[in-house]
Amino acid sequence: MRDTRESRLLLVLLVAIAFALITVDLRSGEQSPLDGARRGAATALGPVQEGVATAVDPVGNAIAAVRDSGDRHDRMQELEQEVIALKRELGSDDRNRARARELDGLLRVAGAGGYGVKPARVIAIGATQGFSWTVTIDAGSRDGLRPDMTVLNGDGLVGRITTVGRSTATVLLANDPDFTVGTRLEGTGELGFAAGRGGNAMTVQLLNGKAKVEEGDRLVTFGSHNSKPFVPGVPVGKVTEVERQTGDLTRTLRIRPFVSFSTLDLVGVVVEEPRKDPRDKVLRPDPRKPEPRPTVTVTATPGAEPGEEPAEEAAGEAADPQAPADGDAAAPEAGTEPDDQAATGAE
Repeated sequence: MRDTRESRLLLVLLVAIAFALITVDLRSGEQSPLDGARRGAATALGPVQEGVATAVDPVGNAIAAVRDSGDRHDRMQELEQEVIALKRELGSDDRNRARARELDGLLRVAGAGGYGVKPARVIAIGATQGFSWTVTIDAGSRDGLRPDMTVLNGDGLVGRITTVGRSTATVLLANDPDFTVGTRLEGTGELGFAAGRGGNAMTVQLLNGKAKVEEGDRLVTFGSHNSKPFVPGVPVGKVTEVERQTGDLTRTLRIRPFVSFSTLDLVGVVVEEPRKDPRDKVLRPDPRKPEPRPTVTVTATPGAEPGEEPAEEAAGEAADPQAPADGDAAAPEAGTEPDDQAATGAE
């Protein structure tokens, strides 16, 4: 193409249109007029992303297989192929065991909270929607998914669904700066709002500025109206720092999410809300709280000499069970003589 004035004007016009569309999309958020095109792109590109994710391992193995070539190293190549095959089998077994553990954790959380979940696998990170903290999962509208559904795993809250295609869906992660969720503090029930900070950190604004909070306290989701976008009782994170501020109406906490967002694999989308609020039941037992131990209390009788009463009680407990019968036999000494009683009985 020749470098003419018309071509330069066309290039400037296309760049201006691109910046205008980016600005409109960022300012409109989830209500963007480009949302329809975004859903269409997710539907069209979802199968491609899933296919690429499935093809990664074979491509890596093929590259490793042709890494060393040469007629003089045939035997070495055969040994390397055998090692690669063994590593592939071992790696597959490790992945299967890891996914089995993740599935067990997901089912534990779903059972404790009474959630109905649809399992899904993360197939892409940072979809084409922008610079948000997002992932793409291999489930979509054909699986009953809709926007504003809660996403979790065996550790806790992962995020919420923003865009749904036919076979894929986009999840906004809980650590995204635009992410906000209502929270409830374990035990006290203090309410607040958690927001993402990127990476593996979140902040919480407690509504009660005088609430008693300590490092290590844990939070769960408060829940939304009709459980959209959040169901109640999902573990969120643990308090790592309490900002010491006086006079404020709210109180700021820094928390570490239970979920590791950089290692996500198997997740679950809540397709059926719980019948009742599970509150803190989904949380694992707090390791800071020791198990209760039985205690023994000894009560002293007023007027007794120190150390004598416990000895008397111990002697009474160790006495012969036949002692009451001996007491009955000794009772006549206060009245009739024993010989007179025996004579009367003989008559």
